[in-house]
Amino acid sequence: MHRPVRTLRPARPVLLVVAHGSRDARHAATVHALVRRVRALRPDVRVETGFLDFNVPSVQGVLESLDAEGVRDVVALPLLLTRAFHAKSDIPAVLADAPPRLRIRQAEVLGPSPLLLSALERRLYEAGLTPADKSSTGVVLASAGSSDPEAIAVIADIAREWRHTGWCAVRPAFASASLPRTEDAVRRLRALGCARVAVAPYVLAPGFLPDRIARGAAGADVLADVLGPSPEVARVLLERYDAARMPVAVSVAVGA
Repeated sequence: MHRPVRTLRPARPVLLVVAHGSRDARHAATVHALVRRVRALRPDVRVETGFLDFNVPSVQGVLESLDAEGVRDVVALPLLLTRAFHAKSDIPAVLADAPPRLRIRQAEVLGPSPLLLSALERRLYEAGLTPADKSSTGVVLASAGSSDPEAIAVIADIAREWRHTGWCAVRPAFASASLPRTEDAVRRLRALGCARVAVAPYVLAPGFLPDRIARGAAGADVLADVLGPSPEVARVLLERYDAARMPVAVSVAVGA
């Protein structure tokens, strides 16, 4: 006699958001606001936050606590926009030191994503622009900067892609490690003849480098806010989590 088969799915892995951390209190506050939005979107997913530096809890501390609770599956999601040093080196090194009973999968970084372009435009419109302004507005896509050529190339690609959505022009700029700086990109857009110039920070949270971007935007007409806890960023986090977790169904015979 055949017994009915019930398909069970294992508990979803814990989502561990791995943030860089900062001495600037606004950074951690913004990260926590973003995580709250992620939790609101997916109450079925347990979401924890760990910091690489400056803030608590540390990534290692969160992993040890999860292990002590009996958690076994974790998706570690780098709260980063590009695959640079932290995603390639720092985070894998921290995860390698995790308790051995934990099964950890590192998700992809957030960018690039069409949702992040939507978040950038949201911030520009919140700062005073309208869709009707696009064709006469030049935009500086201002990122933190990196010494990693792959990360720099990604920012340049995003700027080219964004230009094709109707802006007068889009130029990348960097707050550190690479050139041009924000103020230089603003001047170049003025020279191109754009009627107005806007600066869109391609950064997730306030801090030292975003403040440098803001100072460089002094000659622009519009300065948007950081991406922060925008709904589009929260959706990207969940997309990366779902792509990394790859659940496997387990069949169990009822009454066995």
